[in-house]
Amino acid sequence: MMTVETIEKQIAELDNVSFAKLRDWFIEFDHARWDKQIEADSNNGKLDFLINAALAEHQAGKSRDI
Repeated sequence: MMTVETIEKQIAELDNVSFAKLRDWFIEFDHARWDKQIEADSNNGKLDFLINAALAEHQAGKSRDI
């Protein structure tokens, strides 16, 4: 397995086109991981406090139509 330092060195040696491709891939990869984590947290009830807080504010008349 490669170390982070090895990967960093290889990234630093990329030409601009390859670096742009890597950057675009990494952004998509990072977003996909984030989406999976949010979905898992939601399915496990870890975000219920946000729903409850929003519903409480709405019921207290603190929301408005957008």
